[in-house]
Order: sequence, then structure tokens, then C-alpha cells
Amino acid sequence: MEGDFIKVNRWLLPLSWLYGLVVSFRNALFEMGILKSRAFDLPIISVGNITVGGTGKTPHVEYLIRLLQDRFQVAVLSRGYKRKSRGFLIADDSTTARDIGDEPFQMKKKYPKTTVAVDKNRVNGIDQLTKDNPDIDVILLDDAYQHRYVKPGINILLVDYHRLIIYDKLLPAGRMREPLNGKNRADIVIVTKCPQELKPMEYRVITKALDLYPYQQLFFTTLKYGKLQPVFNDVKVPKNTQELASMNVLLLSGIASPRQLIEDLTPLVSHLEPLTFADHHDFRPKDVELINETFATLPSPKRIVTTEKDAARIVTLKGLSKDVKKNIYSLPVHINFMLDQEDKFNENIIGYVRKNSRNSILVKRKDDNKSQDSNHSGDRPRTISFRNN
Repeated sequence: MEGDFIKVNRWLLPLSWLYGLVVSFRNALFEMGILKSRAFDLPIISVGNITVGGTGKTPHVEYLIRLLQDRFQVAVLSRGYKRKSRGFLIADDSTTARDIGDEPFQMKKKYPKTTVAVDKNRVNGIDQLTKDNPDIDVILLDDAYQHRYVKPGINILLVDYHRLIIYDKLLPAGRMREPLNGKNRADIVIVTKCPQELKPMEYRVITKALDLYPYQQLFFTTLKYGKLQPVFNDVKVPKNTQELASMNVLLLSGIASPRQLIEDLTPLVSHLEPLTFADHHDFRPKDVELINETFATLPSPKRIVTTEKDAARIVTLKGLSKDVKKNIYSLPVHINFMLDQEDKFNENIIGYVRKNSRNSILVKRKDDNKSQDSNHSGDRPRTISFRNN
């Protein structure tokens, strides 16, 4: 099973035990109400994980944007990891990846009609968003599963198939940010980056091992790749990845978990040469030199393929050779739901947003005011819970 691939530093397990005490104590303070979680009068959907590293948050948030943008006014609120700015900031046409971080920049570039904002303090970020943009119908929280000061209407937990939380350990021995029972806060659990040929037995084993509650829904997704895009605009665009079949490809990535990407691209090219960096890597002159040298050593015909997230930083790099600029493309990544569960997922999300949008709440409030006596006319509407306990 995939747990066999998880590296655990067992000599650090005593430190993991201490770390677990601290995190469990913090969670207990929220459960007892000593630390407060704030609910809001509009739909809030949180997408996150309980592990360090990539579980595919950005493709899943982008899926939600595409699902909702034609029906509702959508906003995305992110921490803006490794950005060079501070405080609350809304992206506009002049915003760069350095201002808001590579992932929010990617989303704003792909979905310009979506409001994208960053703020480490998510409560303040939501307050600012709703104050400055009263027409917003739904806010998607990117990477906020541990940010418990906000009480989302739907909490989506992503679990990487290649590093299942049931086999992992707490930091620093493993990569888990909190104990396994943290999964119990999720309304929806999605096992991400699954191989397309996942066997029925594996579905059953994972489902049983995750041991979810009846109120929780489990989905499986796999990666789907879009049309290659030039990182620099004056380059010819290949039609699709089939053009790479006879080429030697340098895969340039600075993401937390490139394994599935490597496995998917390897059979599509003549030869794949991975050049990997740490997640959100800040490319420096020595890295540029390494990229130039590595690509120069590849025999022709050749290309460079990178991720959209990396492309947001690569496009501003100085010192890239002309040959690199001419041959570097980003590969868009989307998600596909497995087991024919896409419609079920979509109906859950759209139904929740429709019932809890501020427009529907205002209508409900007017109806309630007409039908209820004066003793109840001042009551605030309550957010409809996603869970049906």
C-alpha cells in the first residue's frame, strides 16, 4: 500500500509526541469555546489539509471557482505564502506574484473576474472582503484547515494518495500538522492525486482505513492535464502533450509533491529529466545557471515543462538563456472526480451556496419578518449547517 513510501524519522518521535500535545491542547481550547471560531452570514468553503506539503489545493480551489463563477460572485482568500507584502491585499491587474504569492497570482491570472485577496488573518480578510465587495456571494478559503478562528460552512480536507494520513506521523518525525483525529472536522474528505487505474480493492481499503463518520463524504480525484502554454508569450504553443512524445523533456518543478506529475509525464515523452526544488522555491542566480546548464546538456529535440505555479515566478527571472525561454512551457493541471462522483460533489457545493448566499438570506429574512411576531423580528439569520447529524 502507499503507506510503504512514507518516510518517518522515528528518532524524532518523542518530539512529535510533544508537538501533538501542544496542537491537541489548542484544538481543545476551540472545542471548549475558550478560543472562538467565528461564523459568517455568507457561504464560506475552506479547502486545506493536515499535512505539510502539496495535496493539490490550488487545482481543487480552481475547480470550485469554475463550478461557481457562472452562478455566483466568487472570492478567494489565501494567506499568500511567501509573498513580500503584509496585511490585507486585493489583487488587481498590476499585482505580481511577489505581492500576493504564486498560487493566488495564478488564480487571478486564470480567473480575472474572481476577487482574489490575501491576508494571514482570515477573519480580518473576510471582514475586509465583505466590506469592500458587498456583492460577493461565496468566499473560498485557500489552505485554512488549521485556521480555526473562522468557522466555515463546508470544510474540505484534502489527502494525498501518495502520503495517506493514516500512515503518517506528526511533525517533525512525519509531515502531519495535527493528530489524525483532526480529520473529524471535515465535512468532505478528498483523496487526491490518485492513479487513473486505481483498483476497486484500493478504494475499499482506503475508505475503510480512513474510518470517516456518517456525516462525512469521501471523494477521490485524479489529475488531468490541459494544453501546454508558453511561459514567454512570443513562443509557439504546442497543441497538446502528444507533441512531446518524441522529445527529451526537462521537468522543472518547485512543488511539494511532484511524484504523480513525474509518473504521469514519463510515458508521454521520449525521456524525462526531473529538476526539482522545494515547494514555493525562490529561484536564485545559481538556480538559473543550473537550469540553463541542465537544459543545454539534453539532446534535441527537447522542451522544458514546468507547473503553472512555478511559471508565475520563472517569468520574472533574469539570466535565463534564449534557448530556455524559447522552449519552456507550463502545464495546466485540473482535477477529475473518480467513481462518477462529480455530480454528487457539485450538487452539494451549489446547494450549500444557493441556500446560504446573502441574497437568499435577505429573502428569508423578509419572509420571516412578515410571518413572525415582533418578538422575533430582530433575530439574525443562522447559517445553514452542511452537516445533517
